[in-house]
Amino acid sequence: MAVAGQRPGRPAGPGPGPGCGEEAFSPSVLGTREHWDAAYERELQTFQDIGDAGEIWFGEESMVRIIRWLEKQKVPFDSSVLDIGTGNGVLLIELAKSGYMNLTGIDYSPSAIQLSEKVREKEGMSNIKLKVEDFLAPSAELSGFDICIDKGTFDAISLNPDNAVGKRKQYVRSLCSVLKPEGFFLITSCNWTKEELLNEFREGFEILEELPTPKFCFGGRIGNSVTALVFQRKKGRPSILDKLD
Repeated sequence: MAVAGQRPGRPAGPGPGPGCGEEAFSPSVLGTREHWDAAYERELQTFQDIGDAGEIWFGEESMVRIIRWLEKQKVPFDSSVLDIGTGNGVLLIELAKSGYMNLTGIDYSPSAIQLSEKVREKEGMSNIKLKVEDFLAPSAELSGFDICIDKGTFDAISLNPDNAVGKRKQYVRSLCSVLKPEGFFLITSCNWTKEELLNEFREGFEILEELPTPKFCFGGRIGNSVTALVFQRKKGRPSILDKLD
């Protein structure tokens, strides 16, 4: 599940931003499971017809940006990586080609996982694990990851017509449950600014770095159409058992 574009559904005019208890975006079909099921059914058929895996969300540079950061930090190749809303799974393919070995992709759309399985088979990357799973209701075995990556899934959740604010909060809770303390969370968004994402993930996470993204100039002002941030999950508070050690 992923979204491409520039900040769809943002209400016009001044007023409270995200995190103020109000809806950050106008509801959109892009936030519904039905939309993504239909979209990936079409992409699956296209792949079966002509072998095209479909769109790379945020472009190839978004994958390069992530891989370069992992390499710069010398993240071990056996680190466990979770791609949240993997879609066609192309990011996992590129990670595998770069040497990363412990890769998992989840998506709540069965058609997306079918497509990513086909792409995995075509590329001969049988070690990539793929699961149909709703990140807002993660299974017990989905835990202990060193790195979580999101390219557009949080954007889509933010557009859900049914209690998007509650779903955003559940996303953060799910992230805390699947990512190890001091694990890294890399998020790419076209809907949220850096300041807004800092607010959304203020509980349990700290910002490490803002990754460079393409800039545009409009009306004499320079801005970014995409935001890419790296967070680190904070250490949990020591328990009474830790104090006894």
